Amino acid sequence: MLRNEAQILSKIATNDGHGENSAYFDGWKAYDTDPYHPTQNPNGVIQMGLAENQLSFDLVQEWILNNPKASICTEEGSDDFKDIAIFQDYHGLPLFRNAVARFMEKVRGNRVRFDPDRIVMSGGATGAQETLTFCLADPGDALLVPAPYYPGNDRDLTWRTGVKLIPVLCYSSNDFKITHQALESAYKLAQESNIKVKGLLLNNPSNPLGTVLNKQTLIECLNFTNEKNIHLICDEIYSATVFSQPNFISIAEIVQENPKINHDLVHIIYSLSKDLGFPGFRIGIIYSYNDVVTNCARKMSSFSLVSTQTQHLIASMLLDEVFVDRFIEESSKRLGQRHGVLSRGLAQVGIKSLKSNAGLYCWMDLRMLLNEPTFEAEMELWRVIINEVKLNVSPGASFHCSEPGWFRVCFANMDDETMMVALKRIHKFVIQNERIVQASSRKMWRRSKLEVNLSSRRLDEIMMGSHKMSPHSPMPSPLVLART
Repeated sequence: MLRNEAQILSKIATNDGHGENSAYFDGWKAYDTDPYHPTQNPNGVIQMGLAENQLSFDLVQEWILNNPKASICTEEGSDDFKDIAIFQDYHGLPLFRNAVARFMEKVRGNRVRFDPDRIVMSGGATGAQETLTFCLADPGDALLVPAPYYPGNDRDLTWRTGVKLIPVLCYSSNDFKITHQALESAYKLAQESNIKVKGLLLNNPSNPLGTVLNKQTLIECLNFTNEKNIHLICDEIYSATVFSQPNFISIAEIVQENPKINHDLVHIIYSLSKDLGFPGFRIGIIYSYNDVVTNCARKMSSFSLVSTQTQHLIASMLLDEVFVDRFIEESSKRLGQRHGVLSRGLAQVGIKSLKSNAGLYCWMDLRMLLNEPTFEAEMELWRVIINEVKLNVSPGASFHCSEPGWFRVCFANMDDETMMVALKRIHKFVIQNERIVQASSRKMWRRSKLEVNLSSRRLDEIMMGSHKMSPHSPMPSPLVLART
């Protein structure tokens, strides 16, 4: 930076609020400079730090080929080109808002109803979260966020808004569950620091934990925010990634069952980036029960609209109920199979992971490989994994985890063969450090309800089992082309 840049440019342009100077983004840079390719760069870094859902793209591609009229850029759909190209109402295409509302209902088992007139679009979940934050809080105010939480929140919610995030500390002793005591402690800490708390942000299903919040926890959080007269924001962008019990419960269901609570304090963030695997389409949704927030967010959406061409295509797709039903079922099945491959492969060499049933990742426990139980040791281990094992996994410190040694490892952004290579690298690394593992296993690192299914089958047999259940590899390339 030139010496006088701080004087001639804005604070946003010259600060580091974007958060790129973190291990989370450093892992992406390591992949970008040395990306794995099975033939062109077989010793490169495998991207396991990016939560993308690429396992069911073949279903989407099949639908597109069978529905050429859905795109205005085909001969069959070109008659609609002019009307779609000149449409610029920030309310969005009515058909699009209706389709998104219906899809959100279907993902939630049709147990709730969403009003299409409350659907506010934005440029991805990133834009949706920032827009909502602008509506709810002023610079210097704070949101409580249960930790560990998605590192991008530090950028999306704070960089341009000036809002602070206060972690609600959760611990492995109870599987990182949110407790009333933790909520009260975080709120009290803010008060003691003269920081005004404006809301509580929940990520359900959780990124990075891969768990869903139960009904009791949702009710307790709703009661907590109502008692404090603060907002409850529920980020539900992974709601269709649940692949086993317990089922996902939306805050919308709790609101519907509790008419006496203050609905004006409840807001939902949604996106099609994770559930359908469309991060490049930048489709984010704000659904607020507050009329003022809905109206303000819609006006602010002018700065980050979804293109009408995208709205038109997605509306056609989501209104095809046969396709949607098939996609949700098959995507869930494939995610469950891939999760099983990864968790069993890890367990085969004694690596535990938090028991999970949703998301595109596992919360991996590598405490046994730490030289000492510190975050410095975690970063030392992470650098070895990045530079020597050549895997981009994300360290828990980036997620504000309260305990060192946890890592998020993504599994849905690669094909079966690349997953095989990644697991073989992990196996080799753990075997080479067997002495450390044996010494650590004698220490008091045990935690309850962690997956430790030590399979006697060879890694190849585990992978072959996956191929039998899913005979085709739906992705043509292991290279990651888009980021979320």
